[in-house]
Amino acid sequence: MAEKEGGIMKKGHDEGMKMAISLLQKFELPQGLLPLANVVEVGYVEGTGYMWIMQQKKVEHEFKMISKLVSYDVEIYGHIEKGKIRKLKGVKAKELMLWPPVSEITADPVSGKVHFKSLAGITKSFPTEAFASGQ
Repeated sequence: MAEKEGGIMKKGHDEGMKMAISLLQKFELPQGLLPLANVVEVGYVEGTGYMWIMQQKKVEHEFKMISKLVSYDVEIYGHIEKGKIRKLKGVKAKELMLWPPVSEITADPVSGKVHFKSLAGITKSFPTEAFASGQ
């Protein structure tokens, strides 16, 4: 895949998780934003901000503080930058009976909120602490 050229890649769950958490920290995003399981590979291309995560299977996670169910596909990818993941693919948040794809996640330290935007035009905001590690 052309997007992955020149990227740094870690394979295996432990190394992949370390890299995923370090990327979230580096770009000032909540550490619990991507509750992953059975990680196969995590990669990042510094020049473009392109990042990818491969898992053995899809993960559904409920953020209990905000009662929000989020689905993380086998492959998640997008472009990461300070406080934001844009052009995101592989993440869906349940809204009533629908699962609209999340296309962008932005962390705003001023308001203390994390904003989720979908291609359907839905934007939802939640407190940053809802995405702390272990939530």
